[in-house]
Amino acid sequence: MPRESLKSKRERGIEVCRRMQEMYPNVKSALHFDSPFTLVICVLLSAQTTDAAVNRVTPELFHRWPDPESMAAADVSEIEEVIHPLGFFRTKARHCVECAQVIVSDFGGEVPGTMEELVTLPGVGRKTANIVLNKAFGVVDGIAVDTHVYRIASRLKLVSAPTPAQAEPQLLKVLPRELWGPVNEQWIHFGREVCTSQHPKCDTCQLVDICPSAFKANGKPNARRPRRTGAGERKDK
Repeated sequence: MPRESLKSKRERGIEVCRRMQEMYPNVKSALHFDSPFTLVICVLLSAQTTDAAVNRVTPELFHRWPDPESMAAADVSEIEEVIHPLGFFRTKARHCVECAQVIVSDFGGEVPGTMEELVTLPGVGRKTANIVLNKAFGVVDGIAVDTHVYRIASRLKLVSAPTPAQAEPQLLKVLPRELWGPVNEQWIHFGREVCTSQHPKCDTCQLVDICPSAFKANGKPNARRPRRTGAGERKDK
């Protein structure tokens, strides 16, 4: 098959974003935070676990260590006890303390507001930095490509990268900059509700008519494609 043009991908990507905006016009972050610092820690903790699980441990965490100064002086083992229910809690506890220490020592106790500075914090990569810039500072410098965004972008054939990190620059080329902002939150919700990992709901998907992977996600048929009849109507056999 001929290689798809960037123009064609962009047209599909723009239409996807338009429909996502209709589906999720006012979507908010599921993580509970009240400052740039608590947001950094929440996103750091959310790797390989659910936002709900993070929200269960952060009330106690931020009650005991509410700011960079207090967390920078914390005993890692005590933070481990609080976040123990989360995956990789030992590494995350160490990153919490180290991240707070760098914020205090290098940035005067204030979370930095640029991509270049944020990625110098222990445990913070581009995905976390993109979320912090967007949610805490209103700055859109990229797209936070997590597993949901990566899965959806791959199924829609907007990217062809082996990892989420490598998918981000491809997705940035496809989607106009003015559409980047809400992608992460909207696509996360869509990935949880419709375009799930194992059993995507293609039969009720609002993107089915423009998705190259519809009814064959994961390389296997997962439902019957509805037959079009009449003036654009769809009818299941």
